[in-house]
Amino acid sequence: MARHADWSDLQFFLAVCERGSVGAAAQLLGVNHSTVLRRIASLENSLSVRLFERRPGGYVPTSRGQELAAALAGLAEQVEGARRRVTGGDLQLAGSLRLTAPDTLLHTLLLPGLAAFRARHPALQLELVINNHFLNLGRREADVAVRGSNRPPENLVGRRVGRVQTALYASSAYLATLGPSADETDYRWVGHVESLAHLESARWIARHVPPDRVALRVDGLLSLARAVAEGFGVGWLLCPVAESLPGLVRLRPPPPEFDTQVWVLTHPDLRRNARVRALTDHLYQSLSADPRLRHDDRG
Repeated sequence: MARHADWSDLQFFLAVCERGSVGAAAQLLGVNHSTVLRRIASLENSLSVRLFERRPGGYVPTSRGQELAAALAGLAEQVEGARRRVTGGDLQLAGSLRLTAPDTLLHTLLLPGLAAFRARHPALQLELVINNHFLNLGRREADVAVRGSNRPPENLVGRRVGRVQTALYASSAYLATLGPSADETDYRWVGHVESLAHLESARWIARHVPPDRVALRVDGLLSLARAVAEGFGVGWLLCPVAESLPGLVRLRPPPPEFDTQVWVLTHPDLRRNARVRALTDHLYQSLSADPRLRHDDRG
């Protein structure tokens, strides 16, 4: 008898058998009452049999309905088992996983925690893509992104883990060359190339520092920090990066307007993937506890 029935109609039949009423079956399946009635009627018409007796206490299977229910026993579990086998690779923490992050965050904040994550999940192969721009997660250029941005892309989903601060630094060796009577007008600066002109620190330099006082311009924040550490001049550096380099002296406290939010992001279609979820949860937990980020206003 089941050979001539539509599988979706059979699901409604099994739900009514399990719950004993149309209303309870509708709630189980997430549909309205009339949909269940219509699908049961469709099944009865296709089989040319009456499957339920409509009684005041609920729906009771007829003898033919009991026969059909017996024939379908375990079928729903078999279908669910087949689905799990097909998607099983997605439920296991195995396979490849691509993470993109800028060089500053990867080298300063992420690598130690990623080593611990990899040790816990040895069947995963991590691919690290160092990129200072947003890759297209929709085209699977990366599965997960860690980004510093006060305006993350609206097409991605994720969580903010804190803020990275920026302060003015110089090397102690460079300061020694200026002499005890030097002030800020004597500084040489390490600045930004045009591709970084959107940064608040780059805008500050454009407003306050004469171009002839900029000794060097770079296209990356890690390179900027290393140039300051080598004595090219003073510069606005990400605090976690500056604190990882020896010999740097903080000259000004971090201006709040220079703060950059740090996000763990993925594409909406990937957030239920077991591998992606494991990595994003790990990154959220580790970065949320990292004292090198500010967490007092994290949402």
